Amino acid sequence: MKIISWNVNGIRAVYKKGFLGWFKKENADVVCLQETKAEENQFPKDIKEIGGYNFYASSAQRKGYSGVCVWSKLAPESVTAGIENEKFDSEGRILRLDFKDFVLFNIYFPNGGASEERLQYKLDFYDYFIGYLGKFKNKKIIICGDYNTAHFPIDLARPKENEENTGFMPIEREKLDNLVKTGFTDTFRHFDKSPDNYTWWDYKTAARSRNVGWRIDYFFVSGNLVKDLKSADILKDVQGSDHCPVSITLK
Repeated sequence: MKIISWNVNGIRAVYKKGFLGWFKKENADVVCLQETKAEENQFPKDIKEIGGYNFYASSAQRKGYSGVCVWSKLAPESVTAGIENEKFDSEGRILRLDFKDFVLFNIYFPNGGASEERLQYKLDFYDYFIGYLGKFKNKKIIICGDYNTAHFPIDLARPKENEENTGFMPIEREKLDNLVKTGFTDTFRHFDKSPDNYTWWDYKTAARSRNVGWRIDYFFVSGNLVKDLKSADILKDVQGSDHCPVSITLK
């Protein structure tokens, strides 16, 4: 089973850049997008109705903001938009798909850069979500998305310069430590410990051409799923957004 996750920075924008052709070429079993910036009725019809896939979406109450969606060949037993907390669910950041053998979370974690209040919102989101995972003890869990946090110095090109910037502050990185402490594994690092592997590059500074980036898009899986991992990849050559897709393949 192949699952892909991608922050597209606007579904309508990436649609105009050949998204549908890319989607069909990948032929993944599940595709999860973040930052779609659209309500479901604003998605182009032909990408909501791709043959062989079930489609689900969640949008923010605020227009043109946040949003996530999922295509899945396998029909889930249930789909839930949110994590049972209106403070976080109103921003359209979470889709949970419960399958027979596992639970998949597609999440667009908040960015804490706008203000101190938004940083606290991000930290609260992490804390609540990690606590919420306690409801799924003994379940096989996959958590994919844009986490908006680089975990270790190896995960960004310029760690020293960014220690006091949101996305790499110790208090943010600690939340990923906590996720690991609860039994979750960073799938990419499970296979690849090398530097210079990033998933986001700043548009304004043309950082992608120089590979001055951050790895902030992840698949974390529960410990009982690690044995089923076949691979985890960063699809760095895929254009269309300031992020690139990431993927995992399971046995």
